[in-house]
Amino acid sequence: MILPVELSCKSEYALLALIELAAHYDTGEPLQIRQIAAQQNIPDRYLEQLLATLRRGGIIRSQRGAKGGYTLAREPWKINLLEVFICIEGLETQPNAQDSDAKSDKTLEGAVILEIWQEAHRAASAILQKYTLQELRDRRDSRRQLDFMYYI
Repeated sequence: MILPVELSCKSEYALLALIELAAHYDTGEPLQIRQIAAQQNIPDRYLEQLLATLRRGGIIRSQRGAKGGYTLAREPWKINLLEVFICIEGLETQPNAQDSDAKSDKTLEGAVILEIWQEAHRAASAILQKYTLQELRDRRDSRRQLDFMYYI
């Protein structure tokens, strides 16, 4: 399976939730679903499903109890976007030649198309692997600061 060309709503919501968790990582305190949902404007029920998927994927941890909630399972600088997409979308890390259309396998043109598609996949994977949750958080914080300065 190949990485999607467009960002799905599911992946976008997962990344928004993870940015929120990354922003609170230093405190060590878990965030509850309702806090994340309110901060990022994500429907509670949908967020609950996404967080369960991220927990099963080892990206976040859950803590039960009155002061329970969710935290990142690792430091935000150790979680890259590629692993988030793989977890949420259920994607493989490498395109599989067997997934290609049978007609493509039998023609020279099909083989050329497949080579280019695989090259595009490797490039997209490399970019997503390069960026971490920490970098998303830092970019968000920088833009917030610029917006704040703009309104002064």
